[in-house]
This record gives sequence, C-alpha cells and structure tokens, in this order.
Amino acid sequence: MSDVDPSLEGPPWEEDAPDADAVERDPDTDDMFGSPEPAGMREAEAEAAAAPAPAVEAKAAPKAAAPADTGPAAHADDGSAYTVLARKYRPHTFEDLIGQEAMVRTLTNAFATGRIAHAFMLTGVRGVGKTTTARLLARALNNETDSIDRPSLALTDQGRHDASIMAGQHMDVVEMDAASHTGIDGIRDIIESVRYAPVEARYKVYVLDEVHMLSNQAFNALLKTLEEPPPHAKFIFATTEIRKVPVTILSRCQRFDLRRVEPEILVEHLARIADREGMKIEQDALALIARAAEGSVRDGLSLLDQALVQGDRGETVKTEVVRDMLGLADRSQTIALFESIMAGRTPEALELFRTLYGYGADPVQVTNDLLEHCHAASVAKMLGPQATRLPNDQAQKLTALGAVISAGTLARVWQMLLKALDEVRRAPNPADAVEMAIVRLAYAADLPGPEEALKALRDGEPMSGGGSAQRGPSGGGGGGGASAQLAARPVAAPATPDPQTFEQVVALIGEKREVGLQMDVQRFVRPVAFKPGAITYESLDGAPMDLARKLAARLKDWTGRTWLIAANGQGGGETMIEVDRRKRGEERAEIEADPFVVAVMQAFPGAVIGEIKTLAPAVELPVIPDESPDLDD
Repeated sequence: MSDVDPSLEGPPWEEDAPDADAVERDPDTDDMFGSPEPAGMREAEAEAAAAPAPAVEAKAAPKAAAPADTGPAAHADDGSAYTVLARKYRPHTFEDLIGQEAMVRTLTNAFATGRIAHAFMLTGVRGVGKTTTARLLARALNNETDSIDRPSLALTDQGRHDASIMAGQHMDVVEMDAASHTGIDGIRDIIESVRYAPVEARYKVYVLDEVHMLSNQAFNALLKTLEEPPPHAKFIFATTEIRKVPVTILSRCQRFDLRRVEPEILVEHLARIADREGMKIEQDALALIARAAEGSVRDGLSLLDQALVQGDRGETVKTEVVRDMLGLADRSQTIALFESIMAGRTPEALELFRTLYGYGADPVQVTNDLLEHCHAASVAKMLGPQATRLPNDQAQKLTALGAVISAGTLARVWQMLLKALDEVRRAPNPADAVEMAIVRLAYAADLPGPEEALKALRDGEPMSGGGSAQRGPSGGGGGGGASAQLAARPVAAPATPDPQTFEQVVALIGEKREVGLQMDVQRFVRPVAFKPGAITYESLDGAPMDLARKLAARLKDWTGRTWLIAANGQGGGETMIEVDRRKRGEERAEIEADPFVVAVMQAFPGAVIGEIKTLAPAVELPVIPDESPDLDD
C-alpha cells in the first residue's frame, strides 16, 4: 500500500472528472432530503437511455421560427441598441472638430515642424470636445499606418492603435478621471509607471480629465515629473475650471482654450446631422436648440436627439414643437413685451405676459428673455445689429429699440430686471412677481436718470417721467400722493404738433418707441399722397392686416386729431428702406468712382470695399504758443 493518496497522483482538474462507468446516483437510495426519487424522473431517465444518440448534424439543424411577436428579434428596432447622437457623431479626426480652427491650426504646425510639447492643457465649457480632443491627440502622437510612422494629425481608420485608443482600451494610453481619483495614490501610480517604456505604441500618453479636482498634494507630487518627463511620455489634461489649476502646473503645459461654438456654426452642424438621420427640422427650431446649447456641441446634439423624436419620419419638426419642448416663450412675443414695457404701456404689457403664461411659458424664462433683449438692445446700440447674434428680423427690432432709448435707461432696466429675476425665483407665485416687475419697469421706463433729474432741479424745469399726467389712468404712473394726483388732474397733456411730411411721421413713431410699427411702416408703406391728417399709401405683400388701423390710432393718440389712413393707393413711391438702400448704393458708387479709391484698388488686386462709415469731424484743439509770456512783463 502506497503512502500517497491515489487521488493526488493526477492533476487537480482530473479529480472531478466523472467516470464513464460510474453510476452518478443509486436509484434505490433516498436523496439528501430523505425522499426517494420521483417515479416520473426514473421513467424519463430510462427513456433517454433507450433513445438513440442524436447525430452531429442534428445539433446544427435550424430552430423552428419563433412567433411573430415574441423573442428579442421582434424588437430589434425598439431602441434597445440605439446610440445617442452625441456618441454616434463624435469626431474621429481633427477635421471633424467644429469651431476649434485656431487650435487645430496650431497643432498642425507643431506636428509638422516636430515642436511637440510634452504636456497639453485643454480647457473649455462642457461639451466643446475636450475629452475627444485628448483622444485625438493620443492617436496623433501614436499615429502608425502603412504610410505614416511618425506623430501626425493625418488620422485615418487604418491606424494600428486608433480603435483601442478611441475605445479607451490601449495599454499605453492611460485615462484617469481626476474627479474619482483626487488623492495622491493615483498620481503615485502614474509616477511609478512613467519610468517604463511603452509596450506597443510610440509614446505613453496619460490623459487626466477634470484635472482641477486633484488635491494640492497630488498636484505637488506631479510637478517634478511634469517638468522633466522621460522622452517617451506625454501628458494631456482637460478641465472646465482652469482657474482652479495651480499656476505651477499651467506653466509646464501648452494651453489650448476650446472656444464655445458659434450659434450659426452649430446650426449648420445640427442640420447636417438631422439630414444624415433622415429627419427634417425647421431652421428656426435649430436656432432655438443652438441658443439653448450655449456653445456646447454635446448639449446641442442631446437636444436635437430629443427634438427629432417629436415628429414622425418624413415629417418636419416644427419650431413651435421645439419651443414647447425647451419651455421657451415665442421670441417675437417677448420682444413685443419688452417694447411695450419700454414704451410704458402697462396694460398691453400685462396682457402680453398673461397670453405667454397661458401658452405655458415659464416666468423665469420670460424674465431671462427680457434680460437678453435688454442686453441685445444695448450691444446693438454700440456695435450694430450683427453683434446680437439673433435672426435678422429680431436683431433689427432690438437695434431700432436701442436707438431710441438712452444707454443710461437700458442700464437701469438691466439692473431692475436682475433684481426681478431673483424675485421671480423666490416668489411663491412666479407669475405674480413677473407682473409686479412689469408694472415697476413700465413706470420707470420714462423716469429721468440721476444726472437728468439734477439738471432739471438746478434749472428749475418741471420733472417729467413715469408720474406725469401724460400717462393717464392706464399708464401705470402716479408716484405722488393724493395732493399730487389732484394737482395733476386739470393739467392737460400737451399734444404733439402734426407731422408735416411722411418722414416726420416715421420719426415721430421712432420717438414714441413704437419699434414694431416703425419697422412695418418703413418696410411695407409706399406713400402715394400725404397731408397733415391724411395718408394714402400702397401696401406691399406681407404687410400686417391692421397696419392702417394701428397707425391711425397711434397718430390720433399723439396728435389729438383724427387721421385718415387709406391703404388702397396705387403707384406709390419708394419705401423708407428702399430709399435708404438706394442712397447707400449711390454713396458706394460715388466712393468707388473716386480717383484715389480707384488707384488703391488697382494697387491691391482682389481687395474689396467693406463697410462705409462717416467719421465725426475732427475737433480743433486750441493753439498752444511756443513760448510762455515773460513774467516780468
């Protein structure tokens, strides 16, 4: 008898191998719970033993078709395998990055000349492509194809390391989320591994996302390695909070600020993706999505993903549907609300807001829109309508509104709207808070500024503004007590002198801050005959149906007399916009014919004349005598 257990002589994986001749279970033995084996099971085992062994080909025989409505195959299109647009259309090359041309140009030149930094810092708001750019950089550093064997931004799908790097599975490209590894342990692992050469790729690349979340100890531990890394190591950092990164780290990195994507560029990008998906969506709807994305491509794609399911395949997704999805109010209606507020028409402004609120507009969003309109009017006043980044018709309205409102008034309205926004967010009923803000804003729209009030008091002039009798009972004024109201009753509102020309009518509309009416008159009215109290004009296509009635009502309120406005004339002259366009064309033609300009254009072939501006005349400075007078004289 051997001292060695026979069961230990063979390899351990053979211990549990069943003997072909052994009986796994004695049919006459009770089971572990003390009950005999059921008779049915014995019969089934006997039948199975008596049945012939199936042929090998029988295992490969196709299964019977499942019922039409059962099994996972019937639900292949139920969205279980759907990839969201933000992942599906993630850039695969540097050419796919939109809105980051400056960064791509710098990197292209650096890689072409071999002046590649050892550490990169990518910063920007959410969704502009920081992590994607980091992976593209890792691919470019390790670019290796049949024709490329050096760091290059010419990325292709045939790269040896591309698939594993983009999937985050390459052993030489280490990705670490600094938000989950804030301590020094993760950095210590990097410092230990950076000494070893890469296994497969050209460089070892360390990608640290949200690097600002690292602790001070982790940053300090990284400093020495980041300053003098081995030649085979590269570092790529990404962060949304660049101010939280120590300057000692920033000074050791080549920094790239990924810009917010401009709305017009993002709209084009979203339109291309919608077309690839076989869906149709209105251009204004894409503009709403781009504005809500705030320069983030990922946010824009997520919102587009949500918007495309609002309509069936083949049907166009409407702007109204997207506006309801985003919880936005109609931009044209909020501009009309802002115009009514700035004109001091409190009842009209309240009715407009209640209409918007009835359609489901969020009071906070309406207040935010008013803030945006105030900002756009202020910017357009200084830089022109193109600076508002709004659709042309909206930009023109806000530009015209800003032209007739002083910068001081717009600044005060901005401060009041900021306070109103805080009140709306904290109020038990946000809609009531918006209405109170409208009353306050409409009352203060015409109040003089501090400097104007001081000047009026110094000169002994009467104070005008929101409390004057010009507003009447519906104007929202009334800043004084009962005595002030009684004293104001017998004072009649002075009537505006009748305009003597059609141009004066348009100027009067502008003075009264009726921006929408002014633009309609300038765009659609071709005057046929004019005299004080009567206007006949030819109406162009697209003019509002109530333009004549609205113009007559406004002129009656301002001048105190009835105006007869007839829109049935024929053969009218040019509209105000056509006149302005013709004058600008004549001015440009005159400038282009100037001999000096002709000589300049000939000297610089391909040059074009851009915007033409009229400069203010130079101020003549007093002549300073060369010699000071003799003090002795």
